[in-house]
Amino acid sequence: MQIEDKEPARLMDLLHTCRAAIRPALATAAFVGLGTIAMPAFADSDVTLSYAMWDQAQMPAMQQIISEFHQAHPNINVKIQLTPWSDYWTKLRTAATGGSAPDVFWMTVAYFKYYAGGGVLMQLDDLAKNDGIDMSVYVPAITQAYQYDGKTFGIPKDVNSFGLFYNKNLFKAEGVSLPTNAWTWDDVVSAAKKLTDPTKGTYGIVAADADELTWYLTVPQAGGAVISADGKKSGYDAANTIKGVQFWVDMVNKYHVSPNLQQTTDTDPLSLFTSGKVAMYYGGSWDPVAIAQVPDAKAFTGVVRMPKGDTSKFYSNGLANAIYANTPHPQEAWEFVKFLSSKRANEIQSTTGTVIPAYQGQADNYIKGLSWLDAKVLIDQLPDAVPFPSSENTPVWRQFATKELASAWAGNETVAEAAKKIADHMNAALANERQGQ
Repeated sequence: MQIEDKEPARLMDLLHTCRAAIRPALATAAFVGLGTIAMPAFADSDVTLSYAMWDQAQMPAMQQIISEFHQAHPNINVKIQLTPWSDYWTKLRTAATGGSAPDVFWMTVAYFKYYAGGGVLMQLDDLAKNDGIDMSVYVPAITQAYQYDGKTFGIPKDVNSFGLFYNKNLFKAEGVSLPTNAWTWDDVVSAAKKLTDPTKGTYGIVAADADELTWYLTVPQAGGAVISADGKKSGYDAANTIKGVQFWVDMVNKYHVSPNLQQTTDTDPLSLFTSGKVAMYYGGSWDPVAIAQVPDAKAFTGVVRMPKGDTSKFYSNGLANAIYANTPHPQEAWEFVKFLSSKRANEIQSTTGTVIPAYQGQADNYIKGLSWLDAKVLIDQLPDAVPFPSSENTPVWRQFATKELASAWAGNETVAEAAKKIADHMNAALANERQGQ
């Protein structure tokens, strides 16, 4: 998944504008300082909440959750605002700056600090405490990821794992042994070469310029890091990080076993896989529900653990449900988020195989919900997860990295050259963060 951010200078302007617009309103809002000021009462008439998300495949599960919520709260209606990932964050920033963000919306670790620091998110600790919400039931790492200055600004929704999805038909047609959980990077390269057939227009693997689905998985496996543990320095120019990125660029330019940059830009990588054009796809735990919507793909898809590099580590994200700090319906929005965070709502997500819920104890339901696939390998991969790389203004350097690495994907510069430029830009951005700019 990628984000279509504007240039860094414009992002910084937007952040400062957002903060300037939102913070004065928060100072007088009735729901700020919840430890001393009571929440507004429920509205006397029906209320319609807007709920923003980006994944079409998760719509059925979310609609079921909303339906059950409405049965318990007949005066609260919830309308989903579905925006593709490529436009979601630009739309959210614009809405927040203009004071019209959705009442409730999906939040990702990568951009959480940007919005929490900008005063866009409602603080939820007091609400959770007053209503007896036990935050210990969620995966601790995801709970901690949505804390800013010691306060909670999002209730965990799910946790991401990854695996190597493969097309059993293409493997059998080429006489290549199916992947196993013991595979390494060398096995991937070897199989991809055998599975690529230009005369048929099929490729061994899809290697897209998409950090979360490519180098965010292999950089940790190579012993590298996108950002230092203290968040003060880029890791892009380190040898091990370059090695993790090189794995993917080689698939395109050295081995020619993947569609090129233009092809993966024009067509979503998952669609290339479900259409039978590529034999292997590094995918997320949210992908099976989308794969299942294509009958042929559901029939030919298998999955194993991600092939091992020097280690088995990988960057894992996890979503949260957040409330717009300036929502006109804070009480109703909180009631909805409470239900989204409940065991029942998480059971709906898990039993439908939609995602791996952050609510602990739902792994078995997720596996059962995907009985057609060996989804257990995705759960088994989770202990190797490491925190997703982020900083106060992640968009400033994350989008730059994707744009710069596109030059390496296109063969116009080496990975090392691109990595050096990214590190220089990122270090300057991180320094500006520390100076409060």
